[in-house]
Amino acid sequence: MRDPSSPVDIKSDRAMPAKEIDVASLLGGGREVVLVHRGERYRLRITANGKLILTK
Repeated sequence: MRDPSSPVDIKSDRAMPAKEIDVASLLGGGREVVLVHRGERYRLRITANGKLILTK
């Protein structure tokens, strides 16, 4: 039986390790970045308190 907390490749349903990306490298030294997913734009930003917020 598969562990429900492990990452899954939806196409094959086999467990895959999650890719780890440092947020600082993703943001390129800035405080926000726009991500595009299926044609929709999302904004990932660091708040004044150092937390991450993802908004559509």
